[in-house]
Amino acid sequence: MRSNKSLSFLKTFALWDLLVGLNTTIRLFFRKKVTIEYPEEKTPQSPRFRGLHALRRYPNGEERCIACKLCEAVCPALAITIESEVGADGTRRTSRYDIDLFKCIYCGFCEEACPVDAIVETRIHEYHMEAPGENIMTKDKLLAVGDKYEAMISADKAADARYK
Repeated sequence: MRSNKSLSFLKTFALWDLLVGLNTTIRLFFRKKVTIEYPEEKTPQSPRFRGLHALRRYPNGEERCIACKLCEAVCPALAITIESEVGADGTRRTSRYDIDLFKCIYCGFCEEACPVDAIVETRIHEYHMEAPGENIMTKDKLLAVGDKYEAMISADKAADARYK
């Protein structure tokens, strides 16, 4: 018992913890650095990464969303708001499709619930909001993102199908 007490006193007097910390610092100081210079260099990204949302269209230009509201029902954060109306041809379409990006937890449930593959989460992660209200992705914004990145979305869907 006495030797443990004297050993503890000796370690305290010799600043043992400081020496252990300095040893770690000196060992790591000479290793190759792994820092990535972000804007110029990008880390590899999984094709299954979930980022900015997009609404897709069929190849003929028609919206895919049929206003079934499954994505709204399955959203655990209640970030999706959908209103629908019946068109002249008798089909049901969305008149309002909003996603609050501040509420969204990017879980991907909306994408999984969609029977027609209308809502997707792209691999886009570099976006920001500057003005109040820009966090609400309206139907027009979502369709614009879908139109702009359709090639990437299709390629990711094809790659994802290979994994299943």
